Amino acid sequence: MIVTGGEAPIPIPTLMEGAQATLANFEVADQLFLRLAALGPELITSGDRGFLPLLAREWTRRDSVTLSFDLDPRARWHDGVPVTARDVLFTMARARDQAISPRLAGLLRHIRSVSAESDRRIVFQFSHPYAEQLYDATFHVAPLPAHLLAALPPQELRRSAFMSNPVGNGPYRWVRSVPGQFLELAANESFFRGRPDIDRVLFRVAADPDARINLLLSGEADVMDNIPPPPANLERVAAHPDLRLVRVPSPAIGYLLFNQRDPRDLSRPHPILSDINVRQAITLALDRKKLVRAVFGTHGEVPFGPVSALLWVRHGAPPPLAQNQAMARDLLSDHGWADRDGDGTLERAGRPLRLQLTLPNTSAIRRQLALLAQEQLRQVGIAVEVVQLEWAVYAERRNAGLFDIDFNAATQDPSPSGLTQSWSCGGGSNVAKYCDTGVDSLLERAIRSRTGSRDTWHTVLRRIEEDAPAAFIYAPTYVFAVHRRFRDVAIRPESSWIALWRWSVDR
Repeated sequence: MIVTGGEAPIPIPTLMEGAQATLANFEVADQLFLRLAALGPELITSGDRGFLPLLAREWTRRDSVTLSFDLDPRARWHDGVPVTARDVLFTMARARDQAISPRLAGLLRHIRSVSAESDRRIVFQFSHPYAEQLYDATFHVAPLPAHLLAALPPQELRRSAFMSNPVGNGPYRWVRSVPGQFLELAANESFFRGRPDIDRVLFRVAADPDARINLLLSGEADVMDNIPPPPANLERVAAHPDLRLVRVPSPAIGYLLFNQRDPRDLSRPHPILSDINVRQAITLALDRKKLVRAVFGTHGEVPFGPVSALLWVRHGAPPPLAQNQAMARDLLSDHGWADRDGDGTLERAGRPLRLQLTLPNTSAIRRQLALLAQEQLRQVGIAVEVVQLEWAVYAERRNAGLFDIDFNAATQDPSPSGLTQSWSCGGGSNVAKYCDTGVDSLLERAIRSRTGSRDTWHTVLRRIEEDAPAAFIYAPTYVFAVHRRFRDVAIRPESSWIALWRWSVDR
């Protein structure tokens, strides 16, 4: 029993778009559907060597723009049908279709073609040489069963029987889902890479963090996916004799995202936040190190730019700006903001510097940080109203761009190339409509590099920091709790339970 705060309503490749691009969906999908290859333990995304076979038993580089993959002949769908090249072609066609999967289509834009030379061999052609070709071909999307879905019109998949009973090829089979309560999986008895030792896996949903901890401490749950702050929670769990803590580099990053468009009329710039001076002043007004220490203790840091603890490009990056409230006040004053009526809030041309900060009610971490940030911003004359919303309402409003400041907690891909999703002009997750063509050009240069130059990526981060599209608050280290009866425990930062099938259990 894994207790978690997020529900997985659509854990199906090519459908995890928009509001469904959630950690919960991705992590359950990794139990049901295999990729062609997996990242190795070092999480190296550049080159062809840092990967392990999954559906593909081997691959060959033919030239600088061509990779071929040979499928493992033992691989089977859960209904017993062999996995073939047709499945890969069908799924890649869906994933590269902007109308079906806009987020994936952007990530796979450098794949020029995918073809089959036989039932077992697939050939990827890329538009140009670059360091992450193998990563792009294998990481972003896992194949779907063409024999079950190819006859369906693309728009019908979301309404098909497959949605309520997905058929995969991974170590676990779908059993059932009770919305708002739990999702159940069973071991795939004929999994070609070895039957899982754990027979049955349940993901139990509890939105309230205290409820999750109580389920864990009472023995009703075996695993908790991330013990939330404050540090006292870690102490409670660590004191339990049947539980142990597992620390994992996190792919998460939390930031205050500044909307570049007016939420009341998206065709117009935001009346306050389209001004770079206001955005920079907000960042300068915040003591982000103090915020992180107060909530995460030693299990978090302030990032430079939008990089989590998972991304290698954070190494050697400049330190983030320290708090400087005097500079923040001067910056605002120099651009016409003043407290003319003495109420403590700055105004300009009759408009008060008053903003809403929205966040989901499922995140105690973001709520605590938001309240601390609210007070720090008040000290320089910026009035912030903290608004907590039900998850569904929050996600709908965020994806529609209906916010001033969104307290987002993003889960990043292991590669910095994933930054294009939120920080390029056309990024599929760019809900705040941040657009700097210079950043786009730098991103493209870094991605096209044959060596994955760290210096180029640092230039990208500096440019984003200068633009201040967000105030980057925290990059945490996750701390999981696992019952001691489980052995061979490995929790992976790119997908927590992707190695679950290799765990063993004392019975």
